[in-house]
Amino acid sequence: MNKLLLGLFLLLSGYSYSQNIRLEGTVKDSLGLPLEMANVMVVNKVTNEMESYAITNEAGKYQMILKANTQYILKSSYIGFTAQEITFTTGTENVTKNIVLQQGVELAGLEITYEMPVTIKGDTIVYNSDSFTNGSERKLEDVLKKLPGVEVNDDGEVTVEGKTVSKLMVEGKDFFDGDTKLGVKNIPADALDKIEVLRNYNEVSQLKGLENNQDNVAMNIKLKDGKKNFWFGDISAGASIGEGERYLANPKLFYYSPKYSINVIGNLNNNGDLPLTIQDYFKFTGGFRNMMRKGGTNFNIGSNDLGIALLRNNRAKEIETKFGAANFSYNPTKALTISGFGIFNSSRTETETETRRQILDPQSGETQTTQETAEKSLQKSEFAVFKLSGSYIPNKNLHVDYDALVKSSDQREESGLFSSVFPETIQDQEIYGLKKQRPFSFNQNFNLYYTLDDKNVLAFEAQHLYQDEDPFYNANLGNNPFPDSPIGDSSLNLGLSPATRYDITQERFVITNKVDAKLDYYYMVTPKSNINLTLGNTHSYQSFNSDIFQILDDNSQDNLDDNSKNDVKYSFNDVFLGLHYKFITGKFTFNPGVTFHSYNSYNEQLGAKIENNFYNVLPDVYALYQIKKSESLTYTYNMTTEFTDVTNFAQGLIFTNYNSLFRGNPYLENALYQNHSLRYFKFDMFSFTQVFGSINYNHRMDAVKSLAGYNGANSISTVENSNFADQSLTGMVGYNKSFWRYYKASVMVNLSWNKFNNFRFDPNSGLTGVPTIENSIRQANEQFTQSYTTSFATNYKTVPNIEVGYTLSINDYADNKFYNHRPFAKLDYIFWKSFTVTADYQFNHYYNDTRTSDNKYDFLDAYVMYTVPGNKWEFKVGGTNLLNTTSLNTDSFNQFSTSVSKYRVQPRYLMLTVRYSL
Repeated sequence: MNKLLLGLFLLLSGYSYSQNIRLEGTVKDSLGLPLEMANVMVVNKVTNEMESYAITNEAGKYQMILKANTQYILKSSYIGFTAQEITFTTGTENVTKNIVLQQGVELAGLEITYEMPVTIKGDTIVYNSDSFTNGSERKLEDVLKKLPGVEVNDDGEVTVEGKTVSKLMVEGKDFFDGDTKLGVKNIPADALDKIEVLRNYNEVSQLKGLENNQDNVAMNIKLKDGKKNFWFGDISAGASIGEGERYLANPKLFYYSPKYSINVIGNLNNNGDLPLTIQDYFKFTGGFRNMMRKGGTNFNIGSNDLGIALLRNNRAKEIETKFGAANFSYNPTKALTISGFGIFNSSRTETETETRRQILDPQSGETQTTQETAEKSLQKSEFAVFKLSGSYIPNKNLHVDYDALVKSSDQREESGLFSSVFPETIQDQEIYGLKKQRPFSFNQNFNLYYTLDDKNVLAFEAQHLYQDEDPFYNANLGNNPFPDSPIGDSSLNLGLSPATRYDITQERFVITNKVDAKLDYYYMVTPKSNINLTLGNTHSYQSFNSDIFQILDDNSQDNLDDNSKNDVKYSFNDVFLGLHYKFITGKFTFNPGVTFHSYNSYNEQLGAKIENNFYNVLPDVYALYQIKKSESLTYTYNMTTEFTDVTNFAQGLIFTNYNSLFRGNPYLENALYQNHSLRYFKFDMFSFTQVFGSINYNHRMDAVKSLAGYNGANSISTVENSNFADQSLTGMVGYNKSFWRYYKASVMVNLSWNKFNNFRFDPNSGLTGVPTIENSIRQANEQFTQSYTTSFATNYKTVPNIEVGYTLSINDYADNKFYNHRPFAKLDYIFWKSFTVTADYQFNHYYNDTRTSDNKYDFLDAYVMYTVPGNKWEFKVGGTNLLNTTSLNTDSFNQFSTSVSKYRVQPRYLMLTVRYSL
């Protein structure tokens, strides 16, 4: 199929290129000065359709490809200048047309009837949706993928010019703030008029120019006039054809007016479509800003979730989903905006996974123990997210915000697995497990921004987090996983009583209260420089309780000993004062700063209180070289003090899995790391070429490291500060180009190198005390991952469009190296104005360097859609996994071991879906 599509592309491009000539020239003002970012457009005089467009570079040059022997109208415009039209006819030779625009003159009768596909207004890029679509698009995602400089990944994350879009709005109103996935997967493509990319975005007008917003990107969707003040959207329903019982119901309703907006999305299906995954739930921020990003302190409130993670989109044996979401925005007055959303999701997932785990020898780095498992599990998950926001802006000098976000979930996983361990075959056993948890969090923040005068601005921000976690774990084992402690200290043993089967249960309860507050004062020294003083405080209080008990053969309960219990209180406080100076000179922007910290923390357990109080000075630097309007080089440096949460201080044993125990360290100290980042970006609108790249180096000192002991596949671990630094170096480079209006090419390279220092206790050393880093074996592992992707796509109006590409992934984990070759091809074609055909194919060849894993599998999804002419009905027939692939592979690395897994996916199914558009 790849060869067929590639041949089709070469035929089409060859046919097109053989009849083309090049039009080029300059756009200048009456004084002969070049006009950068001027719009140039060519309209076919016979068909009255736009043929091509261009935007001038810093020299005022433009160029485009046109058909030979054709009559055209050349139109040019620039803000503040009179638009101009030139009629000409192409021959078989290239054409040069230089344009001179007059400033401030209005000419009657001259009208630009076609909108430019792309216009740039300061920091805003405006895409005209209709210029890039051909009618085969169904949702916002399909349109975004066709825009120059815009990329959308499988998880609905949007990047523009290599930067992640952090906020999605429709008509200036937030669309489920904190996540772009719901928007790009659901907003109808036929409702779009303009797509505005807002670079250097800051929600607070007073802070624009005072803070460094170069990495902040937002996107605003402008709707067509017929979609405003009216309900629009669509309702879809589908059922399977032939084998299997598949169903789908997916209503999407939207309403926008100047005063209020309402969005409602529903999805009920068992075809593997997950509108929002549990991974999305955990990372969903609701748009809350990281208010302490400049402070130099990272207080890591670890999640105590049990690793219940739903697989994505049709990539499990069975998935059933019920989803509902609603979003609103209301303006009772021009100064006040009230908005919010609610999301509810219920999923039932069956998984079937085979895993081969190789535990590395601490000295040689080669495989010491191999564990093979076959696991079946049933996951049930419900989660809800609610947010309410208010924003009051009575005038340009005052801005007040309040946000409240509630997240709650109920998760349960029942699993059964068989484990085989080599060479310790005595550890072979059947295991039954139950995991459940109901985490809850309430996050609220209050922000006030006030402009005293042209030189003085105040900003107060406060945030409170309450988090309640209660993970519950039960394991029913055929063998005692801890008959002896693998790390020498007999206190690091559960002390289980003999039983036919070992029924072990652990309860955990973690409550967190965290308050952040800071006051910023900005003083404008000159129009291009300012001083920023910051006074802030972070205070956190956590309580941690856990208990492990055993159910014996006679159903009595053995509460074990005190080693299996925890009751820990942990308090952390950081008072800091920061000073930053920002100034602009020529093309350079500098923003160095320093922050003074006073840290006070303690953990209290078993009648002892251990304190850790100290001072620290943390520098940071931001530097920007604005080479051109759309070309920049940015450098950032940060020194950060990192603190862990209460779990790592708990002295009692924690049952983390059926074959692993963990004990914290009450004497644990903070980590310190330095981070250097360099980013380059260039977006040439003249040639529609985008080049971007970044390199990031992280050097982590006094890191909190794992100290583990293994008995076969069973382990006990603790944590300790290490003087051996961990390092990471990551790099990324991307290139994409849109040319001849009909083609888009891209290349992306991602590289990541990590060096970890962990520690293994040698059970043959004869040590009987508690192991430490000094009497353990240092295990230095390196991880090098590589990803290379190239693709080529067409964007015709009337002939089939294709995208072909190739991705090579290489994961090098210590003693193992994994490869995945993934060529892919996509097709979409609209014909007879009513029929649309789409197909998505990918082939995978997954293997490791020793060929102990070697698997080839491919996926094909294809659909045929018929839209009733002049009607709102659409009928779709198609299916997923048409080649009936049964499983796929993944691999992972956790610093002590490498794992490769194969898991089953949903079988082939066909569906008939009916959609009605409002």
